[in-house]
Amino acid sequence: MSRDTSPSPHRVRPQLSAQDQAAQFRLLADNVPVLIAVFDAHDLTCLFANRQYAAAFGLDEDDILGLTVSEVIGEDAAREIQPQVRRVLDEHVSVNYERRLQGPDGQVRWMEVNLIPHLSPDDGQVQSAFVLINDITRYREAEQAVRESEERMAKFMQASMEGIVFHRDGVITDANPALCELLKLPLSSLVGRQALDLVAAEEVAMVRSVMEAGDETHYETVILDGQGHRLPVELIVRTLSCGGQSYRMGVVRDLRAQHEAMARIHHLAHHDPLTGLLNRNTLMERLRECLARGGEGAALLFIDLDNFKRVNDSLGHLEGDQVLRTVADRLRAGLRAGDLVARFGGDEFVVLLEHVAQRKDVLVVLHALLSVVEVPVRADGRDLSVTPSIGVALYPEHGSTPEELLQHADTAMYLAKAAGRATYRFFEPAMAATAYADLVLEGELAQALTADEFVLFYQPQVDARTGVLVGAEALLRWRHPVRGLLTPDAFILVAERHRLMLPLGEWVMREAARQARLWHDGGVAAVPIAVNLSSMQFRLASFSKSVGQILKSAGVPGDWLELELTERMLTEEIERLPELLKTLRSQGLAISIDDFGTGYTALNQLTRLPLDKLKIDQSFVAELPDNSGAAAITRAMVQMAKGLGLRVGAEGVRNARQWHLLAEWGCDELQGEAIASAMPADEFEAWLARRGRALLPRID
Repeated sequence: MSRDTSPSPHRVRPQLSAQDQAAQFRLLADNVPVLIAVFDAHDLTCLFANRQYAAAFGLDEDDILGLTVSEVIGEDAAREIQPQVRRVLDEHVSVNYERRLQGPDGQVRWMEVNLIPHLSPDDGQVQSAFVLINDITRYREAEQAVRESEERMAKFMQASMEGIVFHRDGVITDANPALCELLKLPLSSLVGRQALDLVAAEEVAMVRSVMEAGDETHYETVILDGQGHRLPVELIVRTLSCGGQSYRMGVVRDLRAQHEAMARIHHLAHHDPLTGLLNRNTLMERLRECLARGGEGAALLFIDLDNFKRVNDSLGHLEGDQVLRTVADRLRAGLRAGDLVARFGGDEFVVLLEHVAQRKDVLVVLHALLSVVEVPVRADGRDLSVTPSIGVALYPEHGSTPEELLQHADTAMYLAKAAGRATYRFFEPAMAATAYADLVLEGELAQALTADEFVLFYQPQVDARTGVLVGAEALLRWRHPVRGLLTPDAFILVAERHRLMLPLGEWVMREAARQARLWHDGGVAAVPIAVNLSSMQFRLASFSKSVGQILKSAGVPGDWLELELTERMLTEEIERLPELLKTLRSQGLAISIDDFGTGYTALNQLTRLPLDKLKIDQSFVAELPDNSGAAAITRAMVQMAKGLGLRVGAEGVRNARQWHLLAEWGCDELQGEAIASAMPADEFEAWLARRGRALLPRID
């Protein structure tokens, strides 16, 4: 049975009264997000306005009625829209335009205005005009923000010193000039190209995985420039949205200079900076590895240049350094493939020969070294005769440990010198009896301690920027009753071998503390005094306790002294160092690393240790400013130390150019001949009095 849905002839549609219709229209008009008004076409007076329109001009729906356009929006605005009004009235067409509207609160808004003519059904003339206004401020502000953002991004990309690339789905859409320069490619060659095409083959899989994961991260990789050259870079990648599209932005940071600097620092950790040969620590490590392998024999050659001190004294250290470099080159040339040679310091070199079956194998190398080294060296326009004295120790015949072999090769070298120089000697067990000189020196050292023959010299340390005195380094000297004033080079090895360094090192600390007390109390120099420590002292379990007793007996606070360690101590004592240094610093003492760059220090060790200062070795400073390699490494070490929060000192500053350059790089403290040489305490005081206020050197 179907239902009849046709209208009933008796059903009457409900009709609204005109008043109800007007009320509904008013309700609707007041609640739509549009400004609505109706103006009479003849006198331009307001016939109707919704609440939003009236409020926009500071009026209400009743007050606005009967007001003219000029009275509502103002004379200036009325003149501005007059052409649009005339088009509606004269041409009977709707008009659309935009204008800025300043509200009662002073805020400027963007409005989209529609003028719609209401035509008479009788004669087709315009009776009135509807005004519909939409607030489009947020759209215009969004457009402006996008434009400004694009402008900022464009300026950033143009100004950035680092490469920037944009890609979508792996296809490059844009790149900045810095990246084009890095890759040596024009922008036209990059846009539209697959980003992975620029990545080295072995890195593609890793880079693709990052791209596919969409991670916002940073990582190192290798890219290729236009000529196929490999470039180590760091990529910093982010995801951006623009125009409804998702893009990947990559900042491409060139790591070549950083890698070269780190490689150079790593090289210097294993090599002597002056000659490029292996350094002492590295050769001893290789010797340990050789002995651990066992098997065939080996030979250790200790080489010392005869009368080299005269070269330095007569021609200066720069010419002396050139002689050492020449000798190093000749030593390399006289060795077999696989032989190792190291500079142990000063004019001492050590050679390790592996796979030595018999003495005649060593003799071949010895004769080659003697012949190449004794060839005259050209220095200061003159030919200098430089000859070597060589001591040889064989493994396992002359020792089973690196220390034994080195000691025996050293002993044999001294006998070679005693035999007339420019020759060699193999160690023999009977040579132990010839250690008489060592015994004599040992006895003299012990007597010197009780006879008050030792003295401390002090070398000033000044602020790199102001020249103000900030410290002094205590340097040990021996007033030998027969041989005169001796530096540690003449006796320190004997002192260490026979454990005399323990009482001698304690004396140095006591004397430095006593001098610090005198200078502070007398107002002479209220600065800390730096003391060099020996590894023998440092290895003592009671060392920190001993330091505390010295400070207490001298009546000085810990911050009046500074302890200087060598890199070797860092490597030998790394397990106990953090706690030991923490204990020392708790007593107020500052801790610095002396001669940095000449030993073997793993850089991650520096982050583990509570240190205060790093002192750059004078061998680096001596090359400044002309050696670009030394300059790059020195600057890198300064920046690295600063990054670790350490103060930076430099030794061996010889001229004003070095001073100013180190200060410019951020060095904090300097010492060297450009300031003053080491001197006794009374001369130090006189020098300080003469110097007066701090003066920075001039660069002529």
